[in-house]
Amino acid sequence: MMEQSPLILHEVSKTFGAGDTAVHAVRNASFEVRVGETVAIVGPSGSGKTTLLSIAGCLLRPTVGQVFILGREVTGLSQLHLSPFRLRHIGFIFQNFNLLPSLSASENVEIALNLAGVDGMKAHARSDQLLEMLALTPQAHQRPSDLSGDEQQRLAVARALANRPDIILADEPTANLDSNAGHRVMQLMQSAVVAGEAKGLVVVTHDTRILDVADRVLLMEDGELHPS
Repeated sequence: MMEQSPLILHEVSKTFGAGDTAVHAVRNASFEVRVGETVAIVGPSGSGKTTLLSIAGCLLRPTVGQVFILGREVTGLSQLHLSPFRLRHIGFIFQNFNLLPSLSASENVEIALNLAGVDGMKAHARSDQLLEMLALTPQAHQRPSDLSGDEQQRLAVARALANRPDIILADEPTANLDSNAGHRVMQLMQSAVVAGEAKGLVVVTHDTRILDVADRVLLMEDGELHPS
């Protein structure tokens, strides 16, 4: 039996405001991420990429349209159910890392597990596994401020992978990195998906240097999504 796609957006639109001041940030966008696939979405600033990613991650509700994660329609979930759903099924990676400065690298990964109900030795072992996968074992006890930009972004990837999410959503994950570090982070994310640590990956990016790592590239212009 074929496995369900980790992410499907079906005819999604998002409008902010109404009447003459309405802003149509996303217009009738549809796409699917298949199991094991890395999809990159490119486009100019203001084209709607981040809004689309926020809808895919259940951070924003679409004005119209549907979002399916592993076959489950999620746009109708209540706020009460959305937070635990995101925690268990969606991994987020942000441009500015969003790491907790008072925690060590290992603890930054473990807290994502703790929030999902995994603690103690299980959480510690999973954190160790991910830090090793992302070549961060020597930095396990260091705080984010002691890490390079490359190391911080790899740590953010480890945290996003902690609960083996159905889909990883990355917003400009290489923007603060040089070319070599950016390519390395992108390759590590894709390798994690291929290895089954997550079922699919969507990357919103301006960085054309990393597009060769993606399985598919989509273009967003004026809120509309097109094949590249």
